[in-house]
Amino acid sequence: MVDDDVRTSRGIVVPAAAMRWTFSRSGGAGGQNVNKVSTKVMLEIDVAELVGPPAALARVVATLSPVLRVSSQTARSQFRNRELCLERIVERIDEAAAPPAPPRRKTKPSRGAIERRLQSKKQRSETKRQRRGDW
Repeated sequence: MVDDDVRTSRGIVVPAAAMRWTFSRSGGAGGQNVNKVSTKVMLEIDVAELVGPPAALARVVATLSPVLRVSSQTARSQFRNRELCLERIVERIDEAAAPPAPPRRKTKPSRGAIERRLQSKKQRSETKRQRRGDW
């Protein structure tokens, strides 16, 4: 799974050749395993090497930096940390490739909403007015 091309849900492909893996020892839980095994994983991807729909790629290149880096050291095994890195990369690329949200259409409140708001203001005002009194 890790040595293959990765495809995101938006149709962008991350070629295996564009992925650079780095491994090192991580801190945290793991007992003696932490002192012996390089379980921390860092993944770097050159954004220019991504393949996919031109519009989505243009959004990715405009949004992300030229080199996308993620790391993981939460799991005890290197394999699981590699999977987590791939999941994070795919998530970040998909977010960047998403088309912009449609512009907000302005609306005005309904007559009933305005009346309810004014009624509650009057009620609150009356409550506060009744608290005042001659002491």
